[in-house]
Amino acid sequence: MRVLALVAALAFVAPLSAQANLVAAPSTRATTVMSVSAPRVQGQPAPAAKSVKIDYGQPHARGRAVPTELGTDGTVWRTGANTSTTLTTEVALTIGGAAVPAGNYSLYTVREGGKYFLIINNNTGQWGTEYDKSKDLARVPLTARTLTDAQESLQIALVPPMSGPAKGQLTISWGKLHLSTEWAAR
Repeated sequence: MRVLALVAALAFVAPLSAQANLVAAPSTRATTVMSVSAPRVQGQPAPAAKSVKIDYGQPHARGRAVPTELGTDGTVWRTGANTSTTLTTEVALTIGGAAVPAGNYSLYTVREGGKYFLIINNNTGQWGTEYDKSKDLARVPLTARTLTDAQESLQIALVPPMSGPAKGQLTISWGKLHLSTEWAAR
């Protein structure tokens, strides 16, 4: 009977010790989604909402300086980790002054002459480091500022206004770097 109790106890201990060896992934997936819709007309059903979505690999600093790719002029950064960061929009947009038709795009970031730019690229589904400049739809300027406190994980957001039309700020933050540009539905 004691042997059975000992075997049963060991069976429960083994999975716990295996879990002690688990480690968190260096990056995770994250998605930001903005729903936009036309104004509702009284007496008619509400129009179907359309979405603007950004899906990206979310790297975590874990004590390293970030983002190192943006520390050197001319180095294109995949704006995330692993596969390319993907913008999927069901509505036409204006991002940083550039017309972006409804569709799928990859987003990259680059620093040139000490200024930052968001690259909207027509190529999608590729590994993030497989950038093809010939597929660029647009390069839009980003406003850069330094954060007081470092942000551990990359955050990309579509920040809307308090009320009014579908527009706002597209923000990219990681480490002490915060980049932004305006977006609006057309």
